[in-house]
Amino acid sequence: MQTNLADFIKDTPEGREADAILRTCVHCGFCTATCPTYQLLGDELDGPRGRIYLIKQMLEGQPVTEKTQLHLDRCLSCRSCETTCPSGVKYHRLLDIGRAFIDRQVPRRGVEKLKRFLLREALPRRWLFKPAVQAGQLLRPVLPSVLADKVPTPVDGAPRPWPDFSTRPVAHKRRMIALAGCVQPDLAPNTNAATARVLDRLGIELFEPAGAGCCGALRFHLDAQEAALADMRRVIDAWWPHIESGSVEAIVMTASGCGAHVKEYGDLLKHDAAYAEKAARVSALTRDASEVIAAERERLAELLRAASGGAPLKVAFHSPCTLQHGQKIRGVVESLLAAAGYELSPVADPHLCCGSAGTYSILQPELSKQLRDNKLAALGAGSPAVFVTANIGCQTHLQSGSATPVRHWIELLDERLAGAAGGTPAPASISV
Repeated sequence: MQTNLADFIKDTPEGREADAILRTCVHCGFCTATCPTYQLLGDELDGPRGRIYLIKQMLEGQPVTEKTQLHLDRCLSCRSCETTCPSGVKYHRLLDIGRAFIDRQVPRRGVEKLKRFLLREALPRRWLFKPAVQAGQLLRPVLPSVLADKVPTPVDGAPRPWPDFSTRPVAHKRRMIALAGCVQPDLAPNTNAATARVLDRLGIELFEPAGAGCCGALRFHLDAQEAALADMRRVIDAWWPHIESGSVEAIVMTASGCGAHVKEYGDLLKHDAAYAEKAARVSALTRDASEVIAAERERLAELLRAASGGAPLKVAFHSPCTLQHGQKIRGVVESLLAAAGYELSPVADPHLCCGSAGTYSILQPELSKQLRDNKLAALGAGSPAVFVTANIGCQTHLQSGSATPVRHWIELLDERLAGAAGGTPAPASISV
C-alpha cells in the first residue's frame, strides 16, 4: 500500500511505525472473512481492510468524524485478522496508533466520555472495584438486564488456599512470579491459587509481588495510553528486584489478556530510556500458564498417572483471542485437558471472538451480546458439562449468558491432580 503521511506525524515514532505497517498491506481482503464485526454488520468499514483505509486517510491529513471513530470503536482488537493475514500486517498496533490520534481530534462527549472515565479509573483500583462488585451482586435482582448481565455471580464457596511455602522444610529451587491483576482477584480468586497448587506439584513456587496492580491493558484501550504506560512502569518496578536478583525464571500469566499485553511491554516502552531494557526483559520472561505447564510434560504425566481416575467429564474450551491470536498459542490447553482425562467437545468457528474484549461488552453491548450468544451456542452444541477458558474477561462474559458453569481450565487440571474431579487415567506421555 502506497502512503503519503502528513507532516504532523510522518517523522514521529508512531508515524514511522504506522507507515511501515500500512506498506505491508496488499489489499487482499482475506482478513475480512474472519472478522467478527464484519460478519455481523456486513460493512467494509467494520472490517480490518476498511479500518486500515480509514486510519491511512486520517494519518494523511484527511478530515475525521465521529463516524470514523465509531468504526474504529467497533473493532474488538481480537486480532483474528492478523492470524489470517498472509502479509504479516500488525493491525493491532496500527489500530492503537489510529485510535490515539482520533481521540485527540474527536474528543469524547457526554455519556461516552463518562463511561470511559469510570471504567479506566474504577476497574484498575481494587479498593473501588471490589465494593462496586459486591454492591452489584446485592442489587442484581432489581437492576435492568443490561446492567445485571455485567455483574458477575458470586463464587460458590471459598477458594482453596495457596500452598504455604513458609512451612516447608526445603524450599523449591525454582520460583516464578504471578500477576494478580486488577479484576481477577475479586471475580475469580481461585485461578491464581489453582495455578500455584499445580506448579507446586511440579516443583515450582509461584508468588505475587506486592504493588504490581493492573498490567495497563485496560487503560491502554480506553483513551488513556499515557496512564497505561505509567501502570506498566509500576508493574515493572514491582517485579524488577526479583528479576534483577536472578531469583525467578519466569513470569506466569493466568489471564491471557494480560499476558498478550505484558509480552508487548518491550515494544510499547522501547522509546523510554529508563525502562526500555527492563520492559524487554519482562516481555522475554513472560509465559502463559499453559506454556509453563506444557514444558513440564514428563513430570505432569507422572502426576496424572498417580491421580485417581473417574468418569470422564465432557468440557468445551473457548480459546480467548488474546491466547490464540495475540500470543499464537493454539492447541496447548486442549492437549493438557485431554491428557488429564477430560473429553473435549468440538466447537464450531473456534477462531471467533466471544465479544468480551476487555470493556467492549460495556461500550458495545449489542454487538457483544450477539457474539456472546453465538459463542455459547457453539460451545454448547456438544452438551458439555462445563465450559472452560483462559481469560477472566471471557469467563465472566460467557457466564453472564449461560447456566452452564464457566471456569478457568487450570482449575480442572488442579482438581484432576488432587483427585477431586472426574477424568479417565492419563496417557503415559503428553503431546503439546
